Amino acid sequence: MKYFLSESQIPKRWFNIVPYLPKPLDPPLDPQTGQPVSPDKLLAIFPEPIVEQEVSDKEWIDIPEEVLRIYSLWRPTPLHRAKNLEEYLGTPAKIFYKNESVSPPGSHKPNTAVAQAYYNKISGVKRLTTETGAGQWGSSLSFATQFFGLECEVFMVRVSYNQKPFRRILMETWGGKVVPSPSPFTQSGRRFYDENPEHPGSLGIAISEAIERAVSTPDTKYSLGSVLNHVLLHQTVIGLEAKLQMEMAGYYPDYVIGCIGGGSSFAGIAFPFLKDKLTGEKPNLEVIAVEPKACPTLTEGEYRYDYGDTVGLTPLIKMYTLGHDFVPPPIHAGGLRYHGDAPLVCLLYHEGFVSASAYKQREIFESAVIFARTEGIVPAPESAHAIRKAIDIALECKKTGEEKVILFNLSGHGYFDLNAYHMYLKGELPDT
Repeated sequence: MKYFLSESQIPKRWFNIVPYLPKPLDPPLDPQTGQPVSPDKLLAIFPEPIVEQEVSDKEWIDIPEEVLRIYSLWRPTPLHRAKNLEEYLGTPAKIFYKNESVSPPGSHKPNTAVAQAYYNKISGVKRLTTETGAGQWGSSLSFATQFFGLECEVFMVRVSYNQKPFRRILMETWGGKVVPSPSPFTQSGRRFYDENPEHPGSLGIAISEAIERAVSTPDTKYSLGSVLNHVLLHQTVIGLEAKLQMEMAGYYPDYVIGCIGGGSSFAGIAFPFLKDKLTGEKPNLEVIAVEPKACPTLTEGEYRYDYGDTVGLTPLIKMYTLGHDFVPPPIHAGGLRYHGDAPLVCLLYHEGFVSASAYKQREIFESAVIFARTEGIVPAPESAHAIRKAIDIALECKKTGEEKVILFNLSGHGYFDLNAYHMYLKGELPDT
C-alpha cells in the first residue's frame, strides 16, 4: 500500500530544529585557542549561504526554486505500508516506511547534495571536494554538481572503493573524479598510505583529505554529506513529507526509526516528528537511532569535544565519539562507519529525547533478506539497521498484542551491495 503526494506538495521550506532544542548547542571550538569558531573561519571551506544556514536559529528556511526544480525529478517520495512484512511477522503492529531509494542515486543523499551544489554555484565556486564511505554521498554529489557545471572530486574510503566498484562507476558516469582514500595525493592521506598502501581507510581520513584539497586549491570548497546542521536541515524534506503521508493514512507513529552514521537520514525522518515530542504534543513518541555494533558511536561512545576528521583539520565539535583516530572494521554498511555523530542528534540523545540501538552485521542482513522477500526491495545495509529495529518492535507487539504504529526511513537501496548479500547467503559474511 502506497501513499503518494503530488509534485505541488513537495515542501517549500526546510525545518530547523534548533529553536526547539532543550538547551543550546555547544559551539564548535578552535583547537588552537579553545574559543568558539567564528562564522568567518567556516568560510574557508564553505560558501556564505551554507555558513548562514549552519548557524541559523530560524525555524523555517525557504528552499530555492532551482533546488525544487531538481527535487521534482524524484520527489515527493512514496510512503509504503509494509503489509506483506506485517503478515510475515504475524504482528498486530502497523509498519510504514518512507522510500528514499527512488532518487536517481538511490538514496536520501541528493536532498542535501543538490542544495549544496546550488549554493556553491551562486557563490562563484568552480569545484567541490568531498569524502564518501559506501559511495551514496559521493554519487549524490557527483549527480548534483552536473546540474550546476561544477567539478567534483571524491575521496572514497578504500575498503568501500574495493567492495563497491559500481558506486565508483556511477560517480564517474556523472563526471566525478574518484580517489581511493587514504591516497598519496595529500599530506593527510600520505601518512597512512606510506605505512600501508592497502590501508582500509575511514571516513575521518577521507574527510581530512577532502578538506586539505579544498583549502589548498583555488575556487574550491568542501562539501559534507552528514553531521553538520545545514546537512540535517536539508534532509528534513523526508520527515515533512512523511508527516503529510501519515495523515493521509490516518495514523501517527508510536515509533520513528532511522539508521545513523553521521545523522543525516535519521534527522531527516525524525526531526519534524521530534518537534511534536519537544513541544509536549506527542510526549510518548519514541525516536530511535540504529547503528552497527562495529561502530557504536551513541551506544558506546563518549560525549565530548573531538575532531570531525582523523588528522585534526576540522574544528572541535561536541558529540558522541569513539575517538577521531578510530578505524572501524570493514563492515558493508559503509555509510555508518563514522567515529562521531551529528551534534544536534547527540544533544537530543544526551537529553533523553532520542534512544539508540546497535546490531551486528549478520543480524541486519538477516532482516534485509526478510524485507526483500516480503516487500520486494533489496535495502542498503545502512537501511537494514532501521529495518531490524522495526522488526524487533513488531515482534514485541506480537507478544503483547499492542497495535503500535512504526515508521522507519528506507534511506537507500542495496543494488550495489549485492556482493555483501552474496556473502551472507553463502554463510561467509563475518560478524565483525
